[in-house]
Amino acid sequence: MKISDLLHMSMSSLFKRKLRTILTVLGVVIGIASIVIMVSLGLGLNQQQMNMIEQYGGLKTITVTEGSSSGGNGSGDSSSSTDLSKKLTDDTVNLIKSMDHAAIVSPVLDFDMIIRTGAYTYQGYGANGYTLEALEDMKWKFSEGELPKEGDPLKFIYGNLILQEFNDASGDAVYYSTGEVPDIDLMKDPLFVIFDTEAYMSTQNPQDESPFDAGTVDDGSGGTAEPKTPPKKYIIPTAGVLYGDGPEDYKDYSYGVYCDIEPLIAQLKKVYRGKAIPGQPTKKNGQPYKELYYSSIYVKADDVENVKDLQTQIQNLGYEASSNTEWIEQTKKTSEQQQAMLGGIGAVALLVAAIGIANTMMMSIYERTKEIGIMKVLGCDLGDIRSLFLIEAALIGMIGGVVGDLLSLSVSCIINSVTGEKTSLIPVWLYLIGLGFAVFVGVAAGFFPSKRAMELSPLSAIKNE
Repeated sequence: MKISDLLHMSMSSLFKRKLRTILTVLGVVIGIASIVIMVSLGLGLNQQQMNMIEQYGGLKTITVTEGSSSGGNGSGDSSSSTDLSKKLTDDTVNLIKSMDHAAIVSPVLDFDMIIRTGAYTYQGYGANGYTLEALEDMKWKFSEGELPKEGDPLKFIYGNLILQEFNDASGDAVYYSTGEVPDIDLMKDPLFVIFDTEAYMSTQNPQDESPFDAGTVDDGSGGTAEPKTPPKKYIIPTAGVLYGDGPEDYKDYSYGVYCDIEPLIAQLKKVYRGKAIPGQPTKKNGQPYKELYYSSIYVKADDVENVKDLQTQIQNLGYEASSNTEWIEQTKKTSEQQQAMLGGIGAVALLVAAIGIANTMMMSIYERTKEIGIMKVLGCDLGDIRSLFLIEAALIGMIGGVVGDLLSLSVSCIINSVTGEKTSLIPVWLYLIGLGFAVFVGVAAGFFPSKRAMELSPLSAIKNE
């Protein structure tokens, strides 16, 4: 018997018993929709957790700091140090670049600064210089401006919440006192930057109205000491301000100040002119080394799966290397457990549907016993009889799977619309698995009924009323 004939006979049998078929298909629909929705909630939760990790340092990034044998504390201590073997230099950067799976390697130079504009002062978290390649790869969104171009003079990129860190003349943070950020236009207002923060602090006189006034200093004996010269101020233009959706939208970059490392180094050398740059190690006589030592190195692996391997390679050289690998692994393990649990809940509904399919097929056999007997007497192959009932069961599963997928799509859209986030995430492969599982369950549920039909005695079947 041709497959087309078997399909035609199976469809005719299902349509003859419409109500029973609809109820059986409905059980499959509910089962498949339950499984798909439950698994999609697990996938959505996992994606949200991964997005959170991305905001707090990235999925593929590694931060490299000095090895413990350097004699320093790994945080840019400016005290004298004779052991420079594990400090971070251009040689270190080139060595990591040559490693397998290292996609981007950028030296990072941290530095302190003070910004003055109008009556406001910023003495926040300092700033960080990266290579342009690393800054471009971060794929930041800008509310204003853009990344600096190669060859540009020093320009700063400000985080979306940086204005919350500006203090007024009394030294209080305006935002935390009033709930309003100061009226500063980072793109247009002149921003006076002081790099020599130590010299700036030494010129502060509480009795002076302005910290930039070079007043006399009481020497403690009733006389006056020589006035201290305030450090030079530099107007550093703004390249851009990073995007943020309101004052509560925290991201990894929100309170940071960033720039291209090349013009930064040139600017710092200009400011200190042969003196030791703060954070750099010095010789025993206090003189700086010719080579520049970096605060850390930003490394990005070519794939999430290779982060741990690359991190181990760096650690084997004696450097400290940290990443979100453990966090990612724990998140994956938790996600897999959640998906298994949620999928199991949905599978209960599908099990009930499988029982419904088996019941429907058994009832169909009892009702068509005489028909089966006639087919056998006419010489119909036993395999064709078995295939006929298996195809009916598979059709019930397939129809239920298609409708179940459509129902799960609708429910997923409603959930995401209500929550305002991608709480339910259904990739294409999940739809295909849902459909395939439905067909499998249909065939499995119809196997024993089809075997029973194949084993019926022809004479007994013909005599059946």
